[in-house]
Formats: sequence, C-alpha cells, structure tokens
Amino acid sequence: MNRLIVGLVAYVVLGILSWTTISDQRIRLVTLAILAMFAIKTWVHRKQFLHPDNSGDKDQ
Repeated sequence: MNRLIVGLVAYVVLGILSWTTISDQRIRLVTLAILAMFAIKTWVHRKQFLHPDNSGDKDQ
C-alpha cells in the first residue's frame, strides 16, 4: 500500500477524531487547519521527492 495514501488517511482520521471530541469551535478549526497544513506539506514533499527540481544544476 502506498505510504502517501496511508499518511493522508491518518490525517483524515485525526481530523474526524478532533472534530468529534473538541467542543470549542475556534479550537476545532485551528486544529483542523494545522492538520491540513501538515497534510499539504506531506503531499508537496512527496511530489518534490518524486520529481526533484534540477534548476540548481544550471549554474554549473
């Protein structure tokens, strides 16, 4: 199974758990925003890992 998919599913599960357990609306939204930032960072890092940018090699 793809590690990226497992990681993103884990973020979704954490989001659902935080949504159901946190009662304060403001803290709930901040928690979901932080989880979303981590999920986006994970996806972007995976994309950069698969397709590295070779722009730094042009100077040589």
